[in-house]
Amino acid sequence: MGVSKQQVIENKRAIVAAAEKLFRERGVAAVGLAELTKAAGFTQGGFYNHFKSKDALVAAVMEKAMEEGAAELVAGIEASRAKAADPMQQHIEWYLSPDHLANIEAGCPLTAFAGDVRRLGKEARQSYADGLALNFNELAKVIDGDNPREQRKMAVALFSQMVGSLLLSRAVVDADPVLAKEILEDGRQHLLQALSAK
Repeated sequence: MGVSKQQVIENKRAIVAAAEKLFRERGVAAVGLAELTKAAGFTQGGFYNHFKSKDALVAAVMEKAMEEGAAELVAGIEASRAKAADPMQQHIEWYLSPDHLANIEAGCPLTAFAGDVRRLGKEARQSYADGLALNFNELAKVIDGDNPREQRKMAVALFSQMVGSLLLSRAVVDADPVLAKEILEDGRQHLLQALSAK
């Protein structure tokens, strides 16, 4: 008896979900196919029923991660507006929070994959670039002003600094938690001051 179309879809989703978790935790290059298939509960032969190669899987993971990250950003902006809070301020406070620092598995994919993306295949790199551009565009819309070019420049600068602060804080959190906290807190305060000065 064959596998139903729905089961094929579910199997593919399971492989992508298992791969995303491992890629976020350890990096794409550090995760082999044997480990991927075992984590997803499949054989290597079963893997090839769904993907031509690891690169094809990485592209699917990146596309999923960018779509979900974009949806979460838009939902966060809408939630901020619903409670009459400044969406950019709320985003900075969440992005540079201890909770987000610890949440590599489900936090912002742009930070999670920043170290890997330049070594990935063309499709994965394009998905990442599209996701980054979308973040800049959505954040530019919530920055006060009437000059779209200046709003975008501010969005690019603020988000780039957020990503940098989070990456550096994550890089040292195990070796020097005090330094990690300093990077996170000082980065957050600086960005909130820059936003209020606009």
